[in-house]
Amino acid sequence: MNGGGDAEVAAPAGPPQPLEWKFSQVFGERTAGEEVQEVDIISAIEFDKTGDHLATGDRGGRVVLFERTDTRDHGFRRDLERMDYPISRHPEFRYKTEFQSHEPEFDYLKSLEIEEKINKIRWCQTANGALFLLSTNDKTIKFWKVQEKKVKKVCDMNVDPSRAVGNGSIASSSVSTSSKPYLANGVCPDRSYSYLTNDFAFPPGGIPSLHLPVVVTSHETSLVARCRRIYAHAHDYHINSISNNSDGETFISADDLRINLWNLEISNQSFNIVDVKPANMEDLTEVITSAEFHPTHCNMLAYSSSKGSIRLIDLRQSALCDTHTKLFEEQEVPGSRSFFTEIIASISDIKFAKDGRHILSRDYMSLKVETNILFLLL
Repeated sequence: MNGGGDAEVAAPAGPPQPLEWKFSQVFGERTAGEEVQEVDIISAIEFDKTGDHLATGDRGGRVVLFERTDTRDHGFRRDLERMDYPISRHPEFRYKTEFQSHEPEFDYLKSLEIEEKINKIRWCQTANGALFLLSTNDKTIKFWKVQEKKVKKVCDMNVDPSRAVGNGSIASSSVSTSSKPYLANGVCPDRSYSYLTNDFAFPPGGIPSLHLPVVVTSHETSLVARCRRIYAHAHDYHINSISNNSDGETFISADDLRINLWNLEISNQSFNIVDVKPANMEDLTEVITSAEFHPTHCNMLAYSSSKGSIRLIDLRQSALCDTHTKLFEEQEVPGSRSFFTEIIASISDIKFAKDGRHILSRDYMSLKVETNILFLLL
């Protein structure tokens, strides 16, 4: 009430509506009773930064790419998604291409079979309309380029079919007016040619019996996947994660005990930046389970362990990051330790939020969000 008049009072905002998950699309749906082959089981999946492409890897070493088809309203949709505006239409994807990324191998020095299963896929920066991505199995990382190329076809031979005589031969009157006789392959009988000398000369009118195909570029295009780099022989244990750096030039790969830093253009050399292997393996109490670069700060990365802790490290401190900048771990309740404690606490994967302020971690039982990260980067 203000001066005896009725005043409009804004109704308090209600609680936000809960997220509603709906089924959108499915790829590779099986018919009733159809048995799923082990090689078809998906082992890795990754969206690119734009959300326009999706890559999946399976136990058979294949990488399958999908692309978004509702491209006309991409900008409009992204604006609405940024404002949390409800959108009735789901984004639609379609099959783009697939390629064989890894093959089964055998390490003869260690008598170890290396399976082709894709452990991780990471998208790299695009360039000139081409897609780039990293894929890895237990031991080898590969850098792939996927690009549309125009199809080249072999058209006609350099002869007129109407003038062809017999088995690919050409009537001498239609090709050459020379009165000199020529033998097979255009050899002139009145002159001997030595293959050891450089005095060979084409007869007048060319060589009638030499037929060359004509290669033409058609308007059709096809997607071609080409392996540009192979990063191998740098890990003694199984690779569990790879992560691109925001500088667009480097990436990391992690196994149970070490994290290596690579340059995308150099495949025969890497730098060990984290090493948790003790002098005596009997003293080993935890292993690395995942590693991830910060999305905007190229000098920061985080890695998780089997004990449920997350360590944030700064590459500016030293070449070998034995010490961490920040440790995130949940304090164990006294008396609650059991046989399954470490199994449940082990973090299987971590991911930075897009703004770099939060870390999402996944363990056996739950998802957790770590905050207060930004102040470490200032």
